[in-house]
This record gives sequence, structure tokens and C-alpha cells, in this order.
Amino acid sequence: MTVRYGPQVAPPSAGQAVERLPVLARHGSQVVPPLPGRGVERPSMIARHDLLVAPSEVGRAADRPRATARYDLPVVPTVMGQVTGHPSAPSRYDPQIAPSVTGKAVHAVMSIPPVTDHRSATTGYGPVPGLPGLPGLPAVAGRAGTPAARRGAAQVAPRRRPRPDKATRRRLRRRVRVAGVAIDPMTEGEVVDHVVAALKRGEGGHLVTPNIDISRIVARDERARGFVEGADLAVADGMPLVWAARLLGTPLPGRVAGADLIWSLSEAAAFYRHPVYLLGGPAGAAVQAACELVGRHPKLVIAGVDAPPYGFEDDPESYARVRDAVIAAAPRLVFVGLGFPKQERLIASLRRDLPGTWFVGCGSAIAFAAGTVRRAPAWMRRGGLEWLFRLTREPGRLARRYLVDDLPYALRLLVVSLLRGLFS
Repeated sequence: MTVRYGPQVAPPSAGQAVERLPVLARHGSQVVPPLPGRGVERPSMIARHDLLVAPSEVGRAADRPRATARYDLPVVPTVMGQVTGHPSAPSRYDPQIAPSVTGKAVHAVMSIPPVTDHRSATTGYGPVPGLPGLPGLPAVAGRAGTPAARRGAAQVAPRRRPRPDKATRRRLRRRVRVAGVAIDPMTEGEVVDHVVAALKRGEGGHLVTPNIDISRIVARDERARGFVEGADLAVADGMPLVWAARLLGTPLPGRVAGADLIWSLSEAAAFYRHPVYLLGGPAGAAVQAACELVGRHPKLVIAGVDAPPYGFEDDPESYARVRDAVIAAAPRLVFVGLGFPKQERLIASLRRDLPGTWFVGCGSAIAFAAGTVRRAPAWMRRGGLEWLFRLTREPGRLARRYLVDDLPYALRLLVVSLLRGLFS
């Protein structure tokens, strides 16, 4: 039997051992159903495209390549271009092999790495100018000036939905309003799963992480409020917001900091080979952060880095240069650390040109990832004292913001939330 795409599956016969059939295929592997008393064996993965092997439905013909199968198992290839890799260590994103159904052969969903390195035609990326490569894994960047649709990577075209799906509608109903800001009650893992699922569908979005400083700005700036309200996801990056929600009787699962999301989202992006772009931070911080991220996740694809100078948004030429560089790189995930609301204004401008990209307004997360700014110890972050740690490190820059603006606002928010929780 000769099959161009897909594996051959031989179901066990009564009282006989399972025999592996020879596979004469360019793409595919062998999948053997489990024997009684034996576990399911992970199939070998030597292919360039993901394959989905599923039994045919009753009364419905399945589309499959030209092949003659003994047991009539249709082979349905997945969307081209969605190529994944496997990290060296066990990961939460490892593919799972489903148990067999009674009377049917085993079917499995396989995530298969490409046979070439991560800079092959699978991504269409080349080296990043100025970004030092790591041993055995040079950093990569997009083809400048090349439209995403014409590159080697087959990207999934974004779909326009007439209305949100059921999961999105359920999430919107669960939103908690704290300090005039609607916040999604999600954990860090749920945020990563939401972004990954949207990227698989070819849909982009905007993730904002409000804290006390952002809430204070939103309370007096209607345009800034629109940036937060219009975001696809809003998670609390500040313990005072978590405390206020608890006092109101609508608790949040916990704090989801942008400085943590840059690591967890990069892990998912490395597994699914989604190119990442770092924009913001002090001079040289974006390059250093890219090296740190690639050092922890070697399969991470860096589409580009940029640290625009202070006040670049006031110069039309500099602003256009920053925008054009991001659009030319065509990343799937962009971390923008320019401060609120400057980063939200740039994100709103970029989303029109990159509808299939997720933008994360992460503030100082790029500087934290680079190591140029030290984070507070874990016990201070859990206790809501990270602001005090940063104040002791940079008193000249942060004293007015934290002591004059944010601290009185936070105390007033907690008192008002307590009274509303008691009398509502």
C-alpha cells in the first residue's frame, strides 16, 4: 500500500498480535493500537506537516488524498503552515494521544516538528541585525518589506466573526468592574490558553494589564479609558485591584503581571513557532531581553527588536519608522513596553495593519526580562509591596508617582470598595 500523506493503522485481530504494516510514505508515521494490558505508544514523528487521523463518520465521506486503505481510515491533513516543535523538557503543550474507541482504531493528534531548522521555509525568517545569536541557535527576524501573505510561511487568514463565540461571551459576562475598569477574572494559565487558541484561529487581539497607576489615569482620561475598555483581555497587574475586588464581593483569581506573562507567553510562542517582536524598554534592553528569552526557550523565533528613543511619538518620521518595522516583520506576538497610554496608542494604530497579531502592553516587562531592572522578591510581590521595592531602587523617578499620586488613590479605592461591599 502506498500512501502519500498519513500513517497506516492496523487494528488488532482477536487472538493475534498486532503487526506493523510497512509504510511507503513521504510524510507520515506508524500508529499501532494498544494491546490489552499495554499503554498507548507515542508514534514516531518524522514529517513536515501536522496530521490528523480520525475514523470516518457514518454516512459521510471523508476527504483524503488518493490512497487505498485496508481499514478505510481517512487521513485529513491539518492547515498548512501550523508547524510546531517539541521542547527538550516536558511541557504542558505536549500532544496527547487519545485512547481508542470501542470497535475502532486508535486516532491521534500529532504535533510534528519540521525536518529543517527553525529558519527554514517554514517561517521564512533570517538573522536579526544587531541581535547576537546564541550557540547553536541564531536569532531570527522577518523579511523587511515583504508582505506576510507572500512569505514562505503560510499564515492563517483572520476570520471576521459576526458575534463573539460562546467562550468569549461567557468571559465577558464574568468581567469584574474595579475602579471603573472591567477586568477579566482569569489566571495566568487561562490568559496564555486564550491567546494561543486565538492565534490558532488566525485572530489577533490586545492584552492590557491595568494596575493602580493605570486605573488612576483611566479615571480622569476618557480616551485612556477607551483603550482599556476596548482591549480583548484586561487582567489585574496590581494587588490593590485584587484586594478591592475581594472587598466588593467579586473576587479575582489573583494578580497577572505583565512581567510574568512575557515569560509564559514566550514559552507558548516557542512551542508553536509564533514569531515574537519586542518593542520598548531602555536602550539595549530589548536586545538583551531577546537573548534571555531565547536562552530559556531555544526554539523561540524573534521576529525583531526595537527600543525607540524617548519622545519618538512626537516625530512623525520616527513614529512611521517604528510602525513600518513592526509591520514588515509581521510577528504573531508583540510585547510593547512603552508605558501607558503611549503603548496603547501605538497598538491601536498597528492592529489595523496586523489583524492576526496579539499585542501585549507590558510596561516594564522588557526591562525586567533583560535584567536591567531588578524585580522585587516573591514575598514582596505576593504582599503587594513591589512598589516599595521599586521606590527604594529608583526614588528620584518614582517618588512622586507612588507617594503623591498612586498611594492616596489606592487607599481611597480600598475604603470605597469596603463600604460598597458592606452596604450593597
